[in-house]
Amino acid sequence: MKKLLLLVIAFVAVFALSACGGSEDEQKIAIVTSAAGANDNGYNESAVDGAKKIKEDLGVDYHVVETTDVPGALDQLAESGYQLIFSLEYNFDALINGVGGETPIAEKYPETTFVVFNANPNVNDQGEVIHENVISVIFDVHESSFLAGALAVQVIENADTLFGTENYSFASTDTNGRAIGFIGGVQSSGITVFSYGFVEGIDRAASDLSVNYDYYTDYSAGFGDPASGSTIASTMYNSGCNLVYSVAGVVGDGVASKASEIKRLAIQVDADKDADQAGYVLTSVLKNTEVPVYDIAKSFIDGDIDTVDNAVTYDLDSGATGMTDLSTIEAAVLASGETKWAEIKTYIEALAADIANGTIDVTDAVAGEEVTQADLTNVTLK
Repeated sequence: MKKLLLLVIAFVAVFALSACGGSEDEQKIAIVTSAAGANDNGYNESAVDGAKKIKEDLGVDYHVVETTDVPGALDQLAESGYQLIFSLEYNFDALINGVGGETPIAEKYPETTFVVFNANPNVNDQGEVIHENVISVIFDVHESSFLAGALAVQVIENADTLFGTENYSFASTDTNGRAIGFIGGVQSSGITVFSYGFVEGIDRAASDLSVNYDYYTDYSAGFGDPASGSTIASTMYNSGCNLVYSVAGVVGDGVASKASEIKRLAIQVDADKDADQAGYVLTSVLKNTEVPVYDIAKSFIDGDIDTVDNAVTYDLDSGATGMTDLSTIEAAVLASGETKWAEIKTYIEALAADIANGTIDVTDAVAGEEVTQADLTNVTLK
């Protein structure tokens, strides 16, 4: 009954929003959030920030819809005259292929541009575009996650030098402390793209330092419950993990809280959340949806939407992905550890340059690539 009520409320919101629109010629933009909601301090909230900036800069309004029925919301928004709709949920079938014998939503509304994120579902088996009015936004988060994995190993191997033992309680690397965890909301290419890049970065740094690591994964966390993040992370830390990386919306807040409690490290995702548990969040891997929302909305408003590719990729140089500047964690580095910290940052910068010039090719799950145990020399998948 509660779920049904949420659905009804969501659709009332859609109709209420569309009712406040003006003339048929008015440019109308909508954002349908993922399950984490508009106030997730990350992925969805950044997208809304992009729309806010469009309103401030160009005067075009926007509407945000939170719903448990994404296909229904897309259909109703398009029917109500929204010409540009950003859909942040990993839910594409009804839009691209149609479900239950229904016409694909993109085909029903050819004058509406739909923008989806984290995958490119709008191609057939031959790689041809299915619907010209669908744009897929892809972030090279596998590359930024690679850097985060390499950073994690370097920091764990030098933890006492960097941070001392007064405010931290790392598991010893002489026993079971060469272990790192990854928590994903679900097991999909939009999540494993982070994990594969991360474990490859761990493997690269472990190889460079001639050490071996265990890699624990869990893809059952969902996206909305910080308590589940704390529980899963606790199990990983108890197994010897000195760091846990979470790609699961607000679940990551629970992971970071647990890291602070037991005085180890976490990695956050989407937005800069380093200061949320200052000193215990090593970095945040950025997936800044504000950038593509602003870029694509501006093209739409300028009448140039037809010039935007059906698949748009944002790399490390775009500002839409990467890692934070590490200034928050740097404040926790001891004076005696500053030289080692500078060496680590130089090491990471060199890896980033090698990724940019193609010397390092990071596995991309969104492109259908996969990492298996056979691909790793210094990491054991647990």
